[in-house]
Amino acid sequence: MFFLKRSPENKGLIGGFLVLTLLMGLGSAASYQNATQLIENSKKSQQTYQIIKRLVDVFATMTVVESGRRGYIYSGDQKELERYKTAIVEFEPELTEIRILVSTDPKQSKQLVKLESLLSQRLALLSASIDLYQKDQSALLTQSLITDRSVVLRDQIQTVINEMRTQEEQELEKSIKQSQVSIYERKLIETWLTLSSFSILILGFLAFYSQLVRRQQAEASEQKLSQQKEMSELKLRFFSMVSHEFRTPLSVILGSVELLIESQQYWAEDRKQKNLRRIQSSAKAMTQLLTDILTLTRAEAGKLQCNPEPLDLEAFCLNLIEDFECVTPTIYSFQFTSDCYYAHARLDEKLLYSTLGNLLSNSIKYSPTGGKIKLILNDEPEVIVFRVKDEGLGIPLADRPRLYEPFYRGQNATTIAGTGLGLAVVKKCVDLQNGEMTLESQEGIGTTFTVKIPRGGRR
Repeated sequence: MFFLKRSPENKGLIGGFLVLTLLMGLGSAASYQNATQLIENSKKSQQTYQIIKRLVDVFATMTVVESGRRGYIYSGDQKELERYKTAIVEFEPELTEIRILVSTDPKQSKQLVKLESLLSQRLALLSASIDLYQKDQSALLTQSLITDRSVVLRDQIQTVINEMRTQEEQELEKSIKQSQVSIYERKLIETWLTLSSFSILILGFLAFYSQLVRRQQAEASEQKLSQQKEMSELKLRFFSMVSHEFRTPLSVILGSVELLIESQQYWAEDRKQKNLRRIQSSAKAMTQLLTDILTLTRAEAGKLQCNPEPLDLEAFCLNLIEDFECVTPTIYSFQFTSDCYYAHARLDEKLLYSTLGNLLSNSIKYSPTGGKIKLILNDEPEVIVFRVKDEGLGIPLADRPRLYEPFYRGQNATTIAGTGLGLAVVKKCVDLQNGEMTLESQEGIGTTFTVKIPRGGRR
């Protein structure tokens, strides 16, 4: 140390080292402050995400309550009544958790009081409806008035939930922006410290390593926040899609049932059959949607399994075509051809039905003007080949890279009702059987999907 004090160069080095140490200390303090802010934002974002999640759960539970009530009123099924009662019990735990989460926010607490009041009114109204049905099943006019009032309350509840959710989403967006600013500031500090630390190699390396670890932690926190936001948006999008897709077939079913009940004395048989077919078609649409959602959920959870069994492929395809012909308008013409030398194989029947059923449904949906829809069966060494061909809209090249993503819709199909789940389900089912799937399409001409599956269900 004595020689360092005597040497001008070493004095400068010591002075530089002291300055660098001071600057590094100041930079570390600023970095620590930013890291603390990130942690606080992360906790706040987690709480906001939980509030949004519970609000969605409350609305979903209310939907189940209303569905159970309607099912019981219109069918008298005790299972629907039990479903109604079970959903009622779920409300209090959900509302209790929301109360705890918004206890420090006066504005949201006030909104929650309003929401609880509306929920209590609607639950009382639904309870009155069930009591009325149990006393007098013929009081249809009063039930209709109760239903109208219930719809008004439902809209008011949804409005309050949307307002609360909007406020929480704004808070979430604010937290994310604050985190991004903090991360940006951290990066600037770390870069400056890294450049300065080259003056003293060892100390610089240690400082750089320490800051690198912190930066990785900050980036991991940012990624977690981004994933939480994406998951929240996906869940909201999912519930919106399910609500929209269920509303139409439910309205058709309820409307047809009401017409049959009110007019059964003087309707001709063909009109009754027409309404029954409408009910059947709508119920099948809802069943298909639930099946697709369950298939994707089980696939994502790793619980969807392939269980190959001996299967007569020609009989399977003929039965499948017959199912579609029964519920499809006459503007579509179905054609099945087989060029299979040995039409027996060990395949999973459920997975195969989901695969071909969704492809045929898409051919119908995206061929709005009708036309021929072909199902072609043939074989190659070691594999069975299925082709579904239509004369529909075709698939634009720009849409094909994302074609198998859940909820994705083609640019030329925005005016056609759909969920965007069909091809995602098909891809999961084909992959599970170690199969291959290819596409040939031309806009305005039609689309052909080719599926190749090993004869044993797996390779």
